[in-house]
Amino acid sequence: MVRVLLSIFLALTISGCGYTTGSLLPSNYKKIAIQPFQNKVNFVDENIRGLYVPHLETNVRTAIIDKFLFDGHLRIADPDKADLVLSGDLISLQQDDLREDTNQNVQEYRIRVTVSLILTDTATGQVVWKEPSFSGETTYFLTGTQATSQSAALDTALTDLATRIVERTIENW
Repeated sequence: MVRVLLSIFLALTISGCGYTTGSLLPSNYKKIAIQPFQNKVNFVDENIRGLYVPHLETNVRTAIIDKFLFDGHLRIADPDKADLVLSGDLISLQQDDLREDTNQNVQEYRIRVTVSLILTDTATGQVVWKEPSFSGETTYFLTGTQATSQSAALDTALTDLATRIVERTIENW
Protein backbone atom coordinates (compact mmCIF):
# COMPACT_ATOMS: atom_id res chain seq x y z
CA MET A 1 0.00 0.00 0.00
CA VAL A 2 2.86 2.36 0.84
CA ARG A 3 4.47 1.66 -2.54
CA VAL A 4 1.24 2.45 -4.36
CA LEU A 5 0.83 5.78 -2.52
CA LEU A 6 4.50 6.64 -3.09
CA SER A 7 4.17 5.82 -6.79
CA ILE A 8 1.08 8.03 -7.11
CA PHE A 9 2.82 10.86 -5.25
CA LEU A 10 5.91 10.64 -7.48
CA ALA A 11 3.80 10.51 -10.64
CA LEU A 12 1.89 13.63 -9.62
CA THR A 13 5.08 15.44 -8.62
CA ILE A 14 6.89 14.66 -11.85
CA SER A 15 3.89 15.52 -14.05
CA GLY A 16 4.06 19.19 -12.96
CA CYS A 17 7.70 19.59 -13.96
CA GLY A 18 6.95 20.70 -17.52
CA TYR A 19 5.31 23.97 -16.49
CA THR A 20 7.32 27.13 -16.88
CA THR A 21 6.72 30.85 -16.57
CA GLY A 22 9.68 31.60 -18.81
CA SER A 23 9.67 33.66 -21.95
CA LEU A 24 8.82 32.37 -25.40
CA LEU A 25 11.12 35.05 -26.77
CA PRO A 26 13.78 33.84 -29.23
CA SER A 27 17.23 33.72 -27.62
CA ASN A 28 18.74 36.29 -30.01
CA TYR A 29 16.56 39.03 -28.50
CA LYS A 30 18.12 40.40 -25.33
CA LYS A 31 17.71 44.20 -25.53
CA ILE A 32 14.86 46.49 -26.49
CA ALA A 33 14.72 50.22 -27.18
CA ILE A 34 11.53 52.13 -26.49
CA GLN A 35 11.31 55.16 -28.76
CA PRO A 36 9.57 58.36 -27.60
CA PHE A 37 5.88 58.32 -28.48
CA GLN A 38 4.26 60.98 -30.64
CA ASN A 39 1.02 62.46 -29.30
CA LYS A 40 -1.56 62.24 -32.10
CA VAL A 41 -4.66 62.69 -29.94
CA ASN A 42 -7.11 65.12 -31.54
CA PHE A 43 -8.04 67.40 -28.62
CA VAL A 44 -9.73 70.10 -30.67
CA ASP A 45 -12.47 68.05 -32.37
CA GLU A 46 -15.72 68.98 -30.60
CA ASN A 47 -17.28 65.61 -31.54
CA ILE A 48 -14.72 63.71 -29.47
CA ARG A 49 -14.90 63.73 -25.69
CA GLY A 50 -11.15 63.77 -25.47
CA LEU A 51 -9.22 64.54 -22.37
CA TYR A 52 -6.06 66.55 -22.39
CA VAL A 53 -3.28 65.35 -20.11
CA PRO A 54 0.04 67.18 -20.46
CA HIS A 55 3.01 64.94 -21.30
CA LEU A 56 0.84 61.82 -21.56
CA GLU A 57 3.01 60.44 -24.37
CA THR A 58 6.01 60.63 -22.03
CA ASN A 59 4.05 58.88 -19.27
CA VAL A 60 3.11 56.10 -21.71
CA ARG A 61 6.76 55.52 -22.60
CA THR A 62 7.84 55.61 -18.95
CA ALA A 63 5.16 53.06 -17.98
CA ILE A 64 6.31 50.72 -20.76
CA ILE A 65 9.97 51.03 -19.78
CA ASP A 66 9.12 50.41 -16.12
CA LYS A 67 7.13 47.28 -17.01
CA PHE A 68 9.97 45.87 -19.18
CA LEU A 69 12.40 46.53 -16.32
CA PHE A 70 10.06 44.77 -13.89
CA ASP A 71 9.56 41.81 -16.26
CA GLY A 72 13.31 41.34 -16.80
CA HIS A 73 13.22 39.30 -20.03
CA LEU A 74 14.54 42.17 -22.14
CA ARG A 75 16.95 44.87 -21.03
CA ILE A 76 16.34 48.49 -22.02
CA ALA A 77 18.99 49.84 -24.41
CA ASP A 78 19.66 52.65 -26.83
CA PRO A 79 18.31 52.02 -30.36
CA ASP A 80 21.81 51.49 -31.81
CA LYS A 81 22.55 48.73 -29.25
CA ALA A 82 19.12 47.08 -29.10
CA ASP A 83 17.91 43.89 -30.79
CA LEU A 84 14.34 45.21 -30.95
CA VAL A 85 12.91 48.71 -31.23
CA LEU A 86 9.38 49.55 -30.09
CA SER A 87 7.95 52.73 -31.58
CA GLY A 88 4.47 54.13 -31.53
CA ASP A 89 1.97 56.93 -31.35
CA LEU A 90 -0.52 57.89 -28.66
CA ILE A 91 -3.76 57.94 -30.66
CA SER A 92 -6.53 58.38 -28.11
CA LEU A 93 -7.45 59.02 -24.51
CA GLN A 94 -11.11 58.39 -23.77
CA GLN A 95 -13.27 58.61 -20.71
CA ASP A 96 -16.73 57.04 -20.87
CA ASP A 97 -19.59 57.23 -18.38
CA LEU A 98 -20.46 53.77 -17.06
CA ARG A 99 -22.88 54.31 -14.19
CA GLU A 100 -25.11 57.16 -13.07
CA ASP A 101 -27.19 57.70 -9.95
CA THR A 102 -30.90 58.53 -10.02
CA ASN A 103 -30.09 62.23 -10.55
CA GLN A 104 -27.97 61.36 -13.59
CA ASN A 105 -24.71 62.20 -11.84
CA VAL A 106 -21.90 60.01 -13.09
CA GLN A 107 -20.72 57.55 -10.44
CA GLU A 108 -18.33 55.39 -12.48
CA TYR A 109 -16.10 56.03 -15.48
CA ARG A 110 -13.96 53.93 -17.80
CA ILE A 111 -10.71 55.50 -18.93
CA ARG A 112 -8.90 54.03 -21.96
CA VAL A 113 -5.48 54.88 -23.44
CA THR A 114 -4.91 53.69 -27.02
CA VAL A 115 -1.64 53.57 -28.92
CA SER A 116 -0.42 52.29 -32.27
CA LEU A 117 2.75 50.19 -32.06
CA ILE A 118 5.47 48.74 -34.27
CA LEU A 119 8.11 46.31 -33.01
CA THR A 120 11.11 46.07 -35.34
CA ASP A 121 14.06 43.67 -35.42
CA THR A 122 17.15 45.90 -35.71
CA ALA A 123 19.32 43.20 -37.30
CA THR A 124 16.99 42.58 -40.23
CA GLY A 125 14.90 45.76 -40.26
CA GLN A 126 11.78 43.61 -40.45
CA VAL A 127 8.63 44.38 -38.53
CA VAL A 128 8.16 41.67 -35.89
CA TRP A 129 4.60 42.76 -35.13
CA LYS A 130 2.39 45.76 -35.64
CA GLU A 131 -0.66 46.84 -33.65
CA PRO A 132 -2.65 49.76 -35.11
CA SER A 133 -4.89 50.08 -32.03
CA PHE A 134 -3.66 48.70 -28.70
CA SER A 135 -5.40 49.77 -25.46
CA GLY A 136 -5.08 49.74 -21.72
CA GLU A 137 -8.00 50.67 -19.51
CA THR A 138 -9.52 50.77 -16.07
CA THR A 139 -12.74 51.80 -14.41
CA TYR A 140 -13.03 54.08 -11.43
CA PHE A 141 -15.65 55.41 -9.04
CA LEU A 142 -16.04 59.03 -7.99
CA THR A 143 -17.71 58.29 -4.64
CA GLY A 144 -17.90 55.54 -2.06
CA THR A 145 -15.29 53.26 -0.59
CA GLN A 146 -13.77 52.54 -4.00
CA ALA A 147 -13.49 56.19 -5.00
CA THR A 148 -10.32 57.24 -6.75
CA SER A 149 -9.07 60.26 -8.65
CA GLN A 150 -8.91 60.55 -12.41
CA SER A 151 -5.14 60.85 -12.16
CA ALA A 152 -4.81 57.61 -10.18
CA ALA A 153 -7.14 55.86 -12.63
CA LEU A 154 -5.05 57.09 -15.55
CA ASP A 155 -1.93 55.65 -13.90
CA THR A 156 -3.73 52.31 -13.55
CA ALA A 157 -4.76 52.41 -17.23
CA LEU A 158 -1.13 53.14 -18.23
CA THR A 159 0.05 50.19 -16.14
CA ASP A 160 -2.55 47.98 -17.84
CA LEU A 161 -1.40 49.20 -21.26
CA ALA A 162 2.26 48.61 -20.42
CA THR A 163 1.52 45.12 -19.07
CA ARG A 164 -0.31 44.19 -22.27
CA ILE A 165 2.55 45.52 -24.42
CA VAL A 166 5.15 43.51 -22.49
CA GLU A 167 2.99 40.38 -22.71
CA ARG A 168 2.52 40.91 -26.47
CA THR A 169 6.27 41.28 -26.90
CA ILE A 170 7.41 38.42 -24.65
CA GLU A 171 4.71 35.79 -25.11
CA ASN A 172 3.50 35.94 -28.72
CA TRP A 173 6.19 33.94 -30.45
